[in-house]
This record gives sequence, structure tokens and C-alpha cells, in this order.
Amino acid sequence: MVAAAPPPDNYLSVGGRVIQAPERRFNPAGIPIARFRLEHYSVQEEGDRPREVRFRIQVIAAGEAIQADVDRLEEGSEARVSGFISRAGYRQGDYRLVLHARTIDIQAAPGDTGGPPEN
Repeated sequence: MVAAAPPPDNYLSVGGRVIQAPERRFNPAGIPIARFRLEHYSVQEEGDRPREVRFRIQVIAAGEAIQADVDRLEEGSEARVSGFISRAGYRQGDYRLVLHARTIDIQAAPGDTGGPPEN
């Protein structure tokens, strides 16, 4: 008997700014699903040279467990989202990717300066 090969890795963790507040709905099985867009900007080193990296990615957060984190998101929030990527649709030739969130770590809310609260 030949052992089956392990599935290929599919893990992505990306930080960015929420540019579209979460839209919520329920699938036919009653599972809550939220969608939002995350914009990433950074400078990475490639070939010993700096390279600006900018992109936007659709995020899908499904299930009860992650909804508390989604409830805290608003447009302008800084967050790190970790999960797996998949195709946005399954029509032939459609290869847009979406990030399916397993964890959402909110880094800063809009207007949060990180300093002491004002009185």
C-alpha cells in the first residue's frame, strides 16, 4: 500500500487596512459569513533591492467563532488576517483569489494613536 502524499500547504498571513467595512449574511445552512476588503502596503526586498508592494484582497470570515472579531472591524481598522486562499469563483478562467480568515488580529482602530486616552 502506498501512503498518500500530504496536502500542499495553504496558509497566508497578511496585515493591512480594512478598506470596506464587513458585509454580513447567512448561507443557506445558517452559518454567518462576513466579507470585507483588506489593503496591504509594504516595502519588501527582492533581488537585493527594495520593492513597493501594494494589493487589495477580499476576505471571507465564516462561522460563529470568528464573528466577534468581525464585529470589532470597521473601515480604516488595521488588522492581521491569517487563513487560507481559494478561488473567488469556480467559473472556468476565474482565478481571482480570496482569503478565508481563520484568525483576525485587530492592530489598531481608526483614530487610535496608541497613546494614553484623552480626558
